[in-house]
This record gives sequence, C-alpha cells and structure tokens, in this order.
Amino acid sequence: MSAPNWYNAERVKQPGSVVLAKWNAERQAAKVVPLRNHRAFSAARVDRLTASWLATTNSINNELRGDLDRLRARSRDLAKNNDYARKFKKMVVTNVIGPNGFKLQARVMNSASTADALANDAIEGGFADWSRRGVCEITGRMSFTDLCRAVIGDVAIDGEFLVRKIRGKAARNTYGFALQHLDIDRLDTNLNRTQSGSSNAIVMGIEIDAYRRPVAYHLFTSHPNDGISGGRTREAVPADDIIHGYIVEYAEQIRGAPWMSSAILTMHHLGEFEQSALLAARKGADTLGFFVSPDGLPPATDTEGADGDPIQVSVPGHYDTLPDGYDFKAYDSKYPDAMLESFTKSFLRRMASGLNVAYNSLGNDLEGVNFSSIRSGVIEERDQWMTVQGWFADAMLEQVHGDWLSLALLNNALTMPNGSPLPAAKRDKFAAHQWQGRRWQWVDPLRDIEASLAAIRAGLTSPYTIASQMGLDLDDVIADLARANATAAAAGLPAYAAPMPASAPTIA
Repeated sequence: MSAPNWYNAERVKQPGSVVLAKWNAERQAAKVVPLRNHRAFSAARVDRLTASWLATTNSINNELRGDLDRLRARSRDLAKNNDYARKFKKMVVTNVIGPNGFKLQARVMNSASTADALANDAIEGGFADWSRRGVCEITGRMSFTDLCRAVIGDVAIDGEFLVRKIRGKAARNTYGFALQHLDIDRLDTNLNRTQSGSSNAIVMGIEIDAYRRPVAYHLFTSHPNDGISGGRTREAVPADDIIHGYIVEYAEQIRGAPWMSSAILTMHHLGEFEQSALLAARKGADTLGFFVSPDGLPPATDTEGADGDPIQVSVPGHYDTLPDGYDFKAYDSKYPDAMLESFTKSFLRRMASGLNVAYNSLGNDLEGVNFSSIRSGVIEERDQWMTVQGWFADAMLEQVHGDWLSLALLNNALTMPNGSPLPAAKRDKFAAHQWQGRRWQWVDPLRDIEASLAAIRAGLTSPYTIASQMGLDLDDVIADLARANATAAAAGLPAYAAPMPASAPTIA
C-alpha cells in the first residue's frame, strides 16, 4: 500500500514525526475558521457559555400545542395561591374595566354639526337597559360590566377568552341577543387535524380555512372536568357565534398564551422562598434546638434520657431541666435576614417587568418615590392600560355592539320618547358610536386642569377631547350643567358653570 500524498510531502519538507506534522497542519487550518465568522452575530455562537441555551425555530402554534394547557394550569394556580399573581389579576380588572365599566356613547348625526339627540338617547338608553343583570348574560348572574370584568380576568390569567352569542328566543329578552361566558378549557388544545382535500385544518380546537381565518370552534358541550354528563362530547360552533379574543404577538398565532408566562417561574420560586424564609423565622423565634448526649448516642427512648428521666418539650414561659449527661444545642436561624428585603425587591422588579406593570403598584411599595418619579411611572403604566382598553374594545365590545344593535332594531326594542321605534333600515346611520373606558385622577389634578384649559384656548385640543380623557361625555356634562343651573336659578342661587376667563391661567 502506498503512503498518502501528505505523508510523502511532509517527509520531504520536514524530517521528524509525521503525526506531529499532520497535527500542526490541522491546527493551522482550524485557526482560519473563526476568521471567516468573525463578523457574525456573537449571540448566535454555541460555546461552553451558551451550551445550555436551547432555542428552536419552532412555530408558535406548535409550541402552544405542547405547553398551553400546563401554562394555563400553573397560571391559574398562582392566581389562586400567590399574592402577587392575584394582585396582578385585580390590577388588570380594575384598570381596564374599572368601577363602572365601558360606556357606550352613540354618535348619530343628522348633519356634519348636528347630533341626532333622539336616536342617541334611544340607543344609549336601550344598551343601558340590555346591560342590566338578568338581561344581557344568559345565566342571569351578571351585568354587562360584571361580564367584562370576568372576561378580562380570563385574559390576564389564561391569555384568551371565549364568549358565545345567543340569538333569538333563546336569548330570553326583548332584544333577542344575549351572551354566554365559557371557560377556555372547553376549547380542546389536543384536537388537531391537517388540511386534506375539502376538509379544513383544525389547530388546537379551532377549524381554520386556507387563510387561517376561523371557520368553526369545536367545543366540549360542558367543561371536561366538571363531572357533568357529556363533558367529553364536542360540538362544532360556527365562528360567527363565538367571540374568541387574545392579543396576537406572533405571526399566524391561533391561540393566546397566558400573560404571566414569562413571570410564572419567578413568581413560583419567590413564593416558595418567602414561605421557607417565614418558616425559618418562626423556628428561630421559637428558640428550637436539639438534645445532645456526650457520647453522641441517641436517648434510650424518644422521650427519656439515659437514666430514664423524661425530656420535657419546651413551652413558652417554662424553664426545662435537662437529664444528667445531656446538653442542649440551639437552632440558629438566619431569618429574618437584613438582605431579605432587597432580594425580594429585586425579584419583584423582574416580575413587574414581565407583567408590564409598575413595580410600585405590584409590590405596594411607595418607599423612596417622589412626585416626579411617581408621575413618570403612572403615565407609562396608564398608557399601557389604555392600550389594553383599546384592544378589549376591538376584541369584545365592537362585536357585541354590532350584533346587539342589529337584533335590537329588528325587534323594535329601541324607541324614542313618542314610542316610535328606530327603523331597522337606517341601521348604518345608527351604528356610529364610541366606547369610553375608565380614566384616572392625576397626581396633581389642578395643574392638569389648568394645562387643559390653556390647550383649549390655544386651539391645540377641544373640550370633547379633554372630557374623553377624563372619562366623561361632554354632551352629558353640558346637559347636567344646564339642569343644575336651571335648578339653581329657580332657587335664586348663582349658576354653577361660570364663564371661562379671557386670559390664560398662570401655572405655578
């Protein structure tokens, strides 16, 4: 057998070990490899520091298919048993829905500058009547505001919500429309089917067409684990009868992920740590310890010393006498530790970042804040809440309003003061509206009001915009002021609404 070429070449050029020559050649060639990738992304390198970082290019739906049920179960468990998770859910409900819920403001116009007051009052009055408990929700247990709170609470914990539309006589009201709040567990994550011929694909219980638009929802007829007969029986409900809402964060995403996903582990481990620290502190406060014999052997029995003397269990206010030959070794707990507070705050800040809420609100910690810092944090957080309000209005309220208005008009349920119903033929005209969500008091309301007045005088905004920012309907405010002024005039009192001063106010 003839020697390889590199062997003969190395023997001619360099006497000595042929193996060493080959090793030197391979080493020189290996040095060239990093130079080729010298300008690549360092974050994509695989070395000993990133070997444990497992990242894939899997689709979001495939990842949710394997993890969604477990994520939701853990998120729900935290919401029931973890203080911070429960606080987060309450923060979402309180800030998105608020004490009075969303208010429908009809904006029907007769001309570009003239509102149709009769139609607006009929629509707003009809929606307020439909929103009462026992009317809008099919079980009769919730008002529309209660239903909105329950739905947004679902989204905070589960990442998605499910509401079914009930139409016609089944709605059990004069409007012919009601809503049914469903547990998202009714949507089977494990029901999947690939597209074949004329059959649509099913992704985690949702049947979709070629463009991934929902066609039908394959729901369990009852919650699969509530013990009701038929819980594992499915029915295909047309997509037009279902309101399925979630925030789309990834392209082609079919289901929603819990909002607490990135903070779940931090919440769990911090809760476990605080519980362990509490138990350690309790043990330290109890001054616990162990009986130790000189020879290191255990007592003859669990309750007697070597001479048969009983070993008493310590109780508050009692001084024990040890048996002969025994010593007492105290248990020295490290808690409460001086570093416990800073350690907990560090994890709370991390959790607040994952939940996209202010740390001071989540942790109920106003220590060290001042006017500027709290105002800056409040403004940023409220912008986030208004963003969620806008999403909720699109995902839930708009669908409810569209179906409710159509069926209410068809059932002649919206009437004017003279008893005449609004004509269904003008449905498009009557559809003009907007939703007014809750708003908040500012840290320094006087300065904000003065700044708003200055902006109105400067032509930079309108009274309608300012009223909307305060959570008010300017038309309602004017009507209330007119009624208050009329009452005051009849009693010989000055008017409540004073004329606006000509000069702009001075802001201190």
